[in-house]
Amino acid sequence: MAASTSSSEAVSCPYLDTINRTILDFDAPDHACSVTLESSPHIYACLVCGKFFRGKGKHTPAYTHSVEENHFVYVHLTRGTFWCLPDDYEIDVEEPSLQDIRRALHPTFTPAEVRKLDDNRELARDLFGRRYLPGFVGLNNLNCTDYLNAVVQALAHVKPLRDFFLLAANNDDRNMIGKIDPNNPQILPYSEFSPLAKSFSLLLRNMWSPHRFKSSVDPHMLVQAVSVASNKRYHVGKQAEAGEFLAWLLHQLHLGVGGSASLGKKKKKKKSKKNGGINGNKSNGSSVIHDTFMGRVEMTTVAKRRKRRGETAALEMLNQVGNATSNDIPAEEEDDDRAGSDDEETIQRKRRKRETLHTLANETIIAEEETVTETDFLQLTLDIPEKPLFKDDDGGLVIPQEPLVNVLRKFDGVSFSDVLAMQQQQQQPTTKGDNNNGIIVSKKRRYRLKKLPNYLILHLSRFKRNGFFVEKNPTIVMFPVKNFDLSSYVFPEKSGREKVPTAEEVKGMSTKELKNLLIQHGRSDLVDAVIEKNDLVQRCLDFVSASLPDLLADKYDLVANITHDIPVEVGREGKQRNPLEEGTYRCHVQHGATGQWYEMQDLNVRETMPQLIGVSESYLLIFERKGAASGQAE
Repeated sequence: MAASTSSSEAVSCPYLDTINRTILDFDAPDHACSVTLESSPHIYACLVCGKFFRGKGKHTPAYTHSVEENHFVYVHLTRGTFWCLPDDYEIDVEEPSLQDIRRALHPTFTPAEVRKLDDNRELARDLFGRRYLPGFVGLNNLNCTDYLNAVVQALAHVKPLRDFFLLAANNDDRNMIGKIDPNNPQILPYSEFSPLAKSFSLLLRNMWSPHRFKSSVDPHMLVQAVSVASNKRYHVGKQAEAGEFLAWLLHQLHLGVGGSASLGKKKKKKKSKKNGGINGNKSNGSSVIHDTFMGRVEMTTVAKRRKRRGETAALEMLNQVGNATSNDIPAEEEDDDRAGSDDEETIQRKRRKRETLHTLANETIIAEEETVTETDFLQLTLDIPEKPLFKDDDGGLVIPQEPLVNVLRKFDGVSFSDVLAMQQQQQQPTTKGDNNNGIIVSKKRRYRLKKLPNYLILHLSRFKRNGFFVEKNPTIVMFPVKNFDLSSYVFPEKSGREKVPTAEEVKGMSTKELKNLLIQHGRSDLVDAVIEKNDLVQRCLDFVSASLPDLLADKYDLVANITHDIPVEVGREGKQRNPLEEGTYRCHVQHGATGQWYEMQDLNVRETMPQLIGVSESYLLIFERKGAASGQAE
């Protein structure tokens, strides 16, 4: 052969015409050798038959396959390098005929390409001539994985999360973090991401890639990473709740990209005999997950406890009614009943007082205690009103409709909701009567939203489990798709809401104040490469007039909607079946350039009308603050 067998220099290969692209599938469930079933960093894909083999040296499966089958062209699945076997030389990485395979194996994006994704109107074409819109592709259902597909489709259209994972693979070195894109909030290099975060990043890059060999994507690698990370809690063939999975996935992605382990929680005050201090930590902004979805809520908990009154409270009570004071019964004379120590009348009086004090101290009372805490949240869980007991003429339930504003009364800052009506718990033995906490009789909470995130997740709790089966609440929650105003549900700190500065105030700011104004609202990209103060002032004026009012108005637009549908016969009389296992999930997302809404259910992608979205059995809603998307764009 004329080609050199040395691997030190990449050369051209005469066997490139033997490559069969139509059978190549890089979405395989596991990059393992098809002969030994081993998984290793050095797995090669045969570009002639599409099978995977380990190694490329002599006596390895890849080498043996090349000799026996005369298949000579291979690609390293991890590094993306091309090799010719059994001659063992590397093919020129700049070979034009192999660039489409490189883009299909490891899709990559530049910051400029990511910024143009939402404006793209062009359809891509796969190897079979089928057209598809990048980002709006179907995901294969691997047996009861429709909940995962719906959640991934929704998260793939959350702009800051999508941009982060599309660009994460470009920063594979600690020294390169922040150099390719200074606005990318990456903490760890891509090589140090968890396997789950890597699989999620690769899946999103495949979904948004215009260079796919097929118009659908198989989420095999993400499903396997989820199964391992959850200890098979979320596994193939096992249906799950999308709301619980979304909360779990966000936490795992937060940890996988280098985030801290817990949400921030701060106890503000405790209205009782002893006031609690402020403690706890705050983990906001430790990852792109928290930057995007984290808000803050204040919880006021009022607990009623059944407990002993206690000697101190009893003595105070006697003191208030004038029957006894702290000096009436001196400690040294309390038990002195010896003959001659006092007259009989005084002894009887002291004894009656002791009996009265003992009776009051052991009396059972209901004490109320109020505690106020602040905590972070990634999603808000909303309780749907119970379904009616009456049935229609066909034996089915009358499905009610409820506006979302009524469901949000839980967070109006006024209404209390019961946490538990009665809790039977054992009274803890204590050595001091006043330290007895008693038994909790009832507990109720009031919620006040202190801060809303740029992307708000609402979880409509539809499923309830009792001792026998799972029930689903079919109530339809109606919500607006555009301009959903949440300002009446937000109770900011005493400083109040931030006001939009006037043009005169902006012109009077210093350079440092102008930069802080832009960085505070996520527009650090406007600060970069600005030399003259006049240019910075003009950028601030444009931002204040165009985007800042929407950011401060707490108005939201719908980004994604996940619904759960069950067959018609489920829930009818005589047909008691599990609605969670019988049902399926769908996801609605909007194309930004055209405004067209799409309904995606596994491999099916079709257009839909926004009027149908607002009256569906929504389960998860993701809203975007108006102006937040423009704050991410340049």
